[in-house]
Amino acid sequence: MLKCRIVWRKLAPLARASSTLCRQNVRRSVLHNGRIPARVPVAHLATGPAGGGRENQLYVLLVGATFLGGAVYAYRTVRGDQQRYQERIEEIASRPHKSAKEETTDVHTDTTATAALETEAVPELEPESGVAPSPEEPSSPVPDAETAASSETTEPPQADEPVLEAAPEEAPAAPPITEEPSPPSEPTVEQTEPVVLPPPVVESEPVKVESPDPEATEPAVQVVAESESAGLESTPPSLPSHVPYLLIGGGTASFAAARSIRARDPGARVLIVTEEPDLPYMRPPLSKELWFSDDAAVTDTLRFKQWNGKERSIYFQPSSFYIPPEELGNAENGGVAVLTGKKVVHMDVRGNKVKLDDDVEVSYDKCLIATGGVPRNLQVIDRAEDEVKKRTTLFRKIEDFRSLDKVSRTIKSITVIGGGFLGSELACALGRRSQDSGLEVIQMFPEKGNMGKVLPEYLSNWTTEKVKTEGVKVISEALVKSVSCKDDQLEIKLKDGRLVKTDHIVAAVGLEPNVDLAKSAGLEVDVDFGGYRVNAELQARSNIWVAGDAACFYDIRLGRRRVEHHDHAVVSGRLAGENMTGANKPYWHQSMFWSDLGPDVGYEAIGIVDSSLPTVGVFAKATAKDTPKAATEESGTGIRSESETEDVASSTAAAASPIPAPAITQKDDYGKGVIFYLRDKVVVGIILWNVFNRMPIARKIIKDGEEHADLNEVAKLFNIHED
Repeated sequence: MLKCRIVWRKLAPLARASSTLCRQNVRRSVLHNGRIPARVPVAHLATGPAGGGRENQLYVLLVGATFLGGAVYAYRTVRGDQQRYQERIEEIASRPHKSAKEETTDVHTDTTATAALETEAVPELEPESGVAPSPEEPSSPVPDAETAASSETTEPPQADEPVLEAAPEEAPAAPPITEEPSPPSEPTVEQTEPVVLPPPVVESEPVKVESPDPEATEPAVQVVAESESAGLESTPPSLPSHVPYLLIGGGTASFAAARSIRARDPGARVLIVTEEPDLPYMRPPLSKELWFSDDAAVTDTLRFKQWNGKERSIYFQPSSFYIPPEELGNAENGGVAVLTGKKVVHMDVRGNKVKLDDDVEVSYDKCLIATGGVPRNLQVIDRAEDEVKKRTTLFRKIEDFRSLDKVSRTIKSITVIGGGFLGSELACALGRRSQDSGLEVIQMFPEKGNMGKVLPEYLSNWTTEKVKTEGVKVISEALVKSVSCKDDQLEIKLKDGRLVKTDHIVAAVGLEPNVDLAKSAGLEVDVDFGGYRVNAELQARSNIWVAGDAACFYDIRLGRRRVEHHDHAVVSGRLAGENMTGANKPYWHQSMFWSDLGPDVGYEAIGIVDSSLPTVGVFAKATAKDTPKAATEESGTGIRSESETEDVASSTAAAASPIPAPAITQKDDYGKGVIFYLRDKVVVGIILWNVFNRMPIARKIIKDGEEHADLNEVAKLFNIHED
């Protein structure tokens, strides 16, 4: 400011003189030219009065110099203030180190404030090292080494070698004191040097445990415990508050979507949230291969031998494949994390976030709903007493398999209610076990035969006889009227008056799609098929997709559908993952499903297979290779949907036998064959009965959507007449 005043005092007289000259010139010009003001050029009015040009220039130069000088002065002032501020900050930051150096020189003189701590720590630790404290060694890394040494016994990363040698005799009880930023605690700085000792103690942990005084170590231990407990308590908040890809549900569809996302976006961060305590796994073995395992510990290992003899786990990937959820946000290369035991209870579509059952909120960019379904139960059981419910199993998860396996080994009689895929598979599996254990297995259903809603009546009846040979007592056309518990047994009363006594019930009467989030998310639920209503791209909203059992999708060939099978979960999950990364593909792939009634009878199906539709069956005599066991030996996998590809379709179609088919007559022995389901004379569904690895051909027939005058000719494509 002084410089500015000096400059102004020098420039002000010149500015005033220049201003006076300008005014005088103006007056003169007015007097001389007042008589002819109209002749004054317009340009003169715009540039100023005539005459006195040099004075005006001088005035402009003076004013410009004044402004320039002021700007330079302001710049230098601000620059100087910044430098002084930076120097001040550096000085403040270096005070603790300066005070530490000063205190080390006076450590033996000032004993009034630290006498008690020195007598506790120094005398006991001197015999360990025998090195005197050095006032030169403590440097800026000392506080970091102190805090690290007080919290853990493994300190290699933070152990500075000079510092460790400098103060090996001090007590480790001071870390909590050194953390306090208060300047007046100079004695505590004196105690900070002792804390540098623990790193050498790491080399000999027993010495560390024995040497320090209990009073000196207890405060540090308490601080460590508090910090560790605080870290454990903060684990839920450490869950990423935002993830690019959120998958709700931990089943097959979610896992397929996660793999698809990572394939198209290698750096993607994917979070799977599942209610179950298990990592993603495949469900078909729960009602198939696991029951035929010879391993007594199969319920613990969940490993099984397929029909081809190869062993595998029901889990898609081991735990090492995934990353912890709390590390997902910092994963440099992305990854897939699974949050188990958590349920999404609310979904804010506008805010792009969900709330878990522990009130933790997670936002997302794109979300997949693959919540699957919940097993249905009979209303008569829902209304029954608690003992009946306790003795009823709704089969769906790993825990259901373990529970039913345990129960079946301790009771005498078990009844499976339901004649569909799951009910028939469980009945055959339990029937096989009954041959060795003496367990009575009963299967009842309202249809005339097994899988009566899917198979034609003649094939359903044949299948029922096949199930009976597995040791199952079949009760057809059975409508349950009531269930009660009497004399430590369950009594199932049918509407026709029949009474069945049993020890346990397995209800396999269908699946109810899980649409709990529909209300909070404002998503549409299909009234006819159930499930979330989505378009052909499996999209429910601009950034929300649905896959698996919960998706009611539009099939561009067969119309709106909802499918509850493993292969559909794989295909729809994969497609949803691709579309979440911008593929925008419609659902055109016809998913298949399969069922095995033991190792000797199995079938694969595709499209709409409904026994109410007209059917045409073409059968042939089966051979030893026409069994599920032989098919898995050939393909090398028990999950047949994983091995099928379009490449197999082309090669198989090319290898179709041109040999004319012999005349087929209806027989009681349906060894192998093809069943066509028609709607308006067009094939909309196909079942391959003990015919395997021909599904791509069936898919192409449905995709073409053409009328066929002679389906016997079409059946030749499946080579069912080959020996």
